[in-house]
Amino acid sequence: MKTTISNETQQDAQAIAKAIQKPGQTKEQTRLIAQGIEKGIAEYKKQHKAKSRQRDKARKLQLKAKSRPAKNSSDAHDNNEAFDADLESQTQFTTATWIAITLLLLSWAGFATYLFAV
Repeated sequence: MKTTISNETQQDAQAIAKAIQKPGQTKEQTRLIAQGIEKGIAEYKKQHKAKSRQRDKARKLQLKAKSRPAKNSSDAHDNNEAFDADLESQTQFTTATWIAITLLLLSWAGFATYLFAV
């Protein structure tokens, strides 16, 4: 499978090759350097695309896992994990709720104290 290199990449590689050209270097040598740079850019882009695809796949799997409700499976281990996760989230919600209620009551008590003190 032969990969085609875009004109933009070829132009970039040619500009880089000309920028690093040494005195007395032939056009053929510059062309070979430009080809090497083109291959390097193409390989970099290929690796970048592969990493991007892997990140997208991982992100999609995370989104699926988050959006998927706890399944009622026959496997006791899976059920226990789902139950533990649900229990933990309920505990966190309850703790956060109690903190909010306590702060609200304290603020009301402070306001009432302020009104009666004046």
